[in-house]
Amino acid sequence: MREVVLDTETTGLDPANGDRVVEIGCVELINHVQTGKTWRSYIDPERDMPEAASQVSGITAATLRGQPRFDEIVDAFLDFIGDSALVIHNAPFDLGFLNMELGRLDRDLIRPERAIDTIQIARRKFPGAPASLDALCKRFGIDLSERVKHGALLDARLTAEVYLELIGGRQASFGLGADQNPAARTSASTGKFTPPANRARTRPEPLPPRVTQVELAAHEKFIAELGVEALWLLPEAKA
Repeated sequence: MREVVLDTETTGLDPANGDRVVEIGCVELINHVQTGKTWRSYIDPERDMPEAASQVSGITAATLRGQPRFDEIVDAFLDFIGDSALVIHNAPFDLGFLNMELGRLDRDLIRPERAIDTIQIARRKFPGAPASLDALCKRFGIDLSERVKHGALLDARLTAEVYLELIGGRQASFGLGADQNPAARTSASTGKFTPPANRARTRPEPLPPRVTQVELAAHEKFIAELGVEALWLLPEAKA
């Protein structure tokens, strides 16, 4: 089962007011385990980079100078995410920006039901508790020392760690991959993890006996020399 954890950095908070995506970071999960495969790109927003946004992400106009436009990276981005479920912290925000960028190019939009929103999972699991990425990392003891500034790839990695803690994926993944047990699934619409059912496996054919005829004969001779009748040879044991 493949999922892609995704995060974006932007020039501001509202795509309807002209804000654009400046970075996308993606992390691949297979059967709730990080594979180490990632995808990341800075993006020329074709506009200025406000100081307030730079203070949050550390991305400046100089960082974006010479970077590709969204139309130049869109195919690589869509190829990486494929048709996988998308794990996103605050999915409406990131999807709003990505769909704005896709709409500008007349490309198919990303359906909301593809998204697994870690904020929604956290709010269901810990009602009333803070559900920011920082707060959840602190709750689960996830190292935040590198998060001096926000960054799409770093935040995607942290979101992946949070997601696995929220669904218990760390424990569920050991030896219980979807290729072994397809009952292990996370619903893309609800974010709820269904633990896999244990299955007893039987051999198609019994193993051949490992006791030789010589060993059997020696055993029978040993029993006869005891001078008593073995329990398993008594009539009631044979009945």
